[in-house]
Amino acid sequence: MIKGVHAIVYSRDAKATRAFFRDVMGFQGVDAGDGWLIFALPPAELGIHPADKDEHAELYFLCDDVEKTVKELQARGVKVSKPISDEGWGRVASLRIPGGVEIAVYEPRHPTAI
Repeated sequence: MIKGVHAIVYSRDAKATRAFFRDVMGFQGVDAGDGWLIFALPPAELGIHPADKDEHAELYFLCDDVEKTVKELQARGVKVSKPISDEGWGRVASLRIPGGVEIAVYEPRHPTAI
């Protein structure tokens, strides 16, 4: 049976993106060979949303206080590409990380599965 989730981030600069998750986000991981890092993540949940056009996947990191989390990440050099906004279901900010990848942090207002 399913025992976990393996998420993938595709990046134009995989080395810098790996360093971001290791050094800035503080995720522990293992070297699968030749510097190919696989990171352990906090508990996760999966939401399935309807799509009106192109299907895609997004990566959001949950937090208890989005303002505090964004400030901490900015202090570590992370660029905010979309400031904190209130989406009704939660407060969210988008971040541009090394390699041009866009991720988000959000403080949910809905019940979570974790």
